[in-house]
Amino acid sequence: MRVTMRAPVAVSPVIPALANTLLGGLWTLSVFAGWGLAAFCGTGEMPDACMDRLTLVSMLSGLFAFLGAIGTAGGLLPPLMRRYPEKSLILVGIATASWLIALAVLYVGGLVGR
Repeated sequence: MRVTMRAPVAVSPVIPALANTLLGGLWTLSVFAGWGLAAFCGTGEMPDACMDRLTLVSMLSGLFAFLGAIGTAGGLLPPLMRRYPEKSLILVGIATASWLIALAVLYVGGLVGR
């Protein structure tokens, strides 16, 4: 039996970077456009208490969002993409994980305090 080897398929870092941009947009709208306030503040809860809780959760989530934004921008730098495409893809992957953690912190923090 003959075994054939396939050449590795190169994935452009632009595709995961676009996904990171969408995750960043979701986080931004949840924090700054009031989506988080509408989702996690109940009708029976005091508005000031809910705002304080969401401010704390947003600041904690913002640390991971900042890492995600830096990783996305760094992974798309043209010199890094041309010279080290595998490192660029790793950086964009780390940025994706940071965005997902930022959204998870925002979601869990919003639900726990409810």
